Amino acid sequence: MNTQLLVDALARDAQFHMIDSPSSAAAVLNLTKREKPHVVLISAKLGDNYLGGFDLARDVRAQSPAPRVVMLLDSSERTGVIEAFRAGAQGVFCRTEPFRLLAKCIQCVNAGQVWASSCELQFVLEALNQPAMANLKSNGESLLSAREIDVVRCVAEGLSNREVAQRLKLTEHTIKNYLFRIFDKLGVSSRVEVVLFALGGGAARTASLPPATGPARPVAVPAKPRAESAAIRKTAT
Repeated sequence: MNTQLLVDALARDAQFHMIDSPSSAAAVLNLTKREKPHVVLISAKLGDNYLGGFDLARDVRAQSPAPRVVMLLDSSERTGVIEAFRAGAQGVFCRTEPFRLLAKCIQCVNAGQVWASSCELQFVLEALNQPAMANLKSNGESLLSAREIDVVRCVAEGLSNREVAQRLKLTEHTIKNYLFRIFDKLGVSSRVEVVLFALGGGAARTASLPPATGPARPVAVPAKPRAESAAIRKTAT
């Protein structure tokens, strides 16, 4: 019932085209493979599995890097927020937030931005600062230089290249060169993937964090009846 209410409510927004609300993780994966949605909205709790949504998000991202994921959380609790981003989510939406903001959340994630409150983002930044970015190391050696790690930290705060340059007292051209080297070393293609790689987890290579530019993507949202999720595709504007 909760899932259907969510589907019906989002369907009233003319910019979204509802695809489906699958009843199992396998059905969600089949749907995303067939329909190639651009955004998937998944509840952290799937049926009786409280953390099943995180595993599903990883599977969705592993199957294809194209869909962007928004995780529905029961509360803005630190562990859940960090785990959502580690699972590959580009946005987290707490059920206590006004429903009218959910459409805006989907729009932002669809546009390549991250949806998170300042408090939720702080959780992510704190996780990024812990054990000296252990995930940026290989065979005990740091993959990135100290200055490159400084750049990653600034990118995690959502700073533009110009703002990063001002903070680190470098030229904007130098920052761009640092980013190119960081992308190459980590095997990623966007600043968003850089941050999630630093946070850890295999999904880090396929997700996004700070705002990124690019064409808007259709939106899709999978769900399980008891999980309050749904499937949507964004119409052209």
